Amino acid sequence: MHDLLTVTLNPALDVSSAADRIEAGPKLRLDAPVTEPGGGGINVARAAAKLGGHPRAIAALGGVTGARFAALMAGTGVSLAEFPVPGETRQNLAVTDRATGGQFRLQMPGPDWTPALEATMEALIATEAAAIGPGAVIVLSGSQPPGMRAGFPQALARRLGPAGRLIVDTSGPALDALVSRPAPDAAPLVLRMDQAESEGIAGRPLPDIAASLDLAQALVARGAAACVVIARGAEGSVLATARQRLHARPPHVEVVSKIGAGDSFTAAFALSLAGKAPGAEDWAAALLAGTAAAAAAVMTPGSELCRASDAAEIAPRCTLAACD
Repeated sequence: MHDLLTVTLNPALDVSSAADRIEAGPKLRLDAPVTEPGGGGINVARAAAKLGGHPRAIAALGGVTGARFAALMAGTGVSLAEFPVPGETRQNLAVTDRATGGQFRLQMPGPDWTPALEATMEALIATEAAAIGPGAVIVLSGSQPPGMRAGFPQALARRLGPAGRLIVDTSGPALDALVSRPAPDAAPLVLRMDQAESEGIAGRPLPDIAASLDLAQALVARGAAACVVIARGAEGSVLATARQRLHARPPHVEVVSKIGAGDSFTAAFALSLAGKAPGAEDWAAALLAGTAAAAAAVMTPGSELCRASDAAEIAPRCTLAACD
């Protein structure tokens, strides 16, 4: 029985490597590449499986790259539902400069979508969510492909209704639509964003925990979501609902790669909610679980995501504070 459904509209083959130094001009000799299936929802599903969950993942795949992507999903513990699209699934490249420790992340666009593809995808998500049963947790994570309307997350929230607990972690025009044009019948349960995205929405720096919480609670009051989570890097994450303001901070860990920290957070957070009845969400427990998984993810190389053993060891060392 699946406990989580993830949706990836713009998946990618993630290719990671390293070089002694990254500089313009000369040919750069890279290490043997590591290739993994990626994209927000796919990474959430892979992390959830590593944490002991039983995720089902919808991914829009096309072409030879899409076929390779599907093959790489074998053995991940994720049940894959392929959604065929015309064109080629995109590829992303991450290269680490060993001289500086810096990491360069190059993101490519995906294939163009049409209104017909959108409608078919929306129907598939509703069908898959219904198969999980009442109180399903659905994660829509990652960027949207070219041609998709900015309001797709809201249309999906409206179609799923209150019984379909939707977590949205997106960017660009889709995120802008959620926060600038909220609708009471089209709000997800949870909206998650990183610090850069939250500062873009605020139009100013958010220098401390209180500033991030103020923005999160203002977005809840505006109707963008019932719960808003904002990541603050090494400071952890904050969470606000209409009645709660929480901050979870991880312990200090060695940072090897920041890739996958947000997706690992969302995986652990969503799995925690999946164990609760709708309306009985334990936000504090979910925030702590996500914070531990995010910290575990930065300890792993490339795009490996979190390890369950690391997350379990880190969790008791995370701190939780209720904020005024």
